[in-house]
Amino acid sequence: MQGLADRVAVVTGAGSGIGLASVRRLAAEGARIVAVDVDEAAGKTAADETGGLFIRADVSVEEDVRRIYATAHETYGSVDIAFNNAGISPPDDDSILTTDLDTWHRVQQVNLTSVYLCCKHAIGYMQRRGRGSVINTASFVAVMGSATSQISYTASKGGVLALSRELGVQFAREGIRVNALCPGPVNTPLLRELFAKDPERAARRLVHVPMGRFAEATEIAGAVAFLASDDSSFITASCFLVDGGISAAYVTPL
Repeated sequence: MQGLADRVAVVTGAGSGIGLASVRRLAAEGARIVAVDVDEAAGKTAADETGGLFIRADVSVEEDVRRIYATAHETYGSVDIAFNNAGISPPDDDSILTTDLDTWHRVQQVNLTSVYLCCKHAIGYMQRRGRGSVINTASFVAVMGSATSQISYTASKGGVLALSRELGVQFAREGIRVNALCPGPVNTPLLRELFAKDPERAARRLVHVPMGRFAEATEIAGAVAFLASDDSSFITASCFLVDGGISAAYVTPL
């Protein structure tokens, strides 16, 4: 399985969870990895494991983002895949009635502004090649509402979906595909930490997943590899749901 041989994949949030599973999968498919993370130890470990390049960067800062793609291009000669995955879900992002403005802005900056910046600076390099795949991590909450709210997170992921759709249309005839990956709840350290503090919230969410479990990060990485590859060559501007059926369910099986 070397469908991504000689392609350069830049992955943000590469040090853990979906990002780590994805750099492993993309490397296994032959891609050259640029692992980006604000956590130097985790990001370097991911890069070392996959034989790739580590870049420490804060993806909410434009100069950092500009440096990511310039370095990737200088090192490997192209940017073929941009998996814009970094994000946060802090516990103080809750109901609109209790979430303060600082929390709102922080989540928007990391989850949405970073995707805007990464797309802005990756697509120019893809235009030089006349091809490319941009994959932006949104969420199933971008397409449905929840009474157990994380208001800024939900709004940020809706923004990622809308941004991805528009870019997918805008650049389609240049050979550049842009898709929003919309996972359901995933068994990652971020989710485990959130739900360890509130097991009742976890149970309340799990009951709505028809498959009866949360996704594993490797399952989301499989979708990333598909969207990065030529197997998805006619898919762009899509909301690519990998959610165990949650967004389609009225009731779940007994």
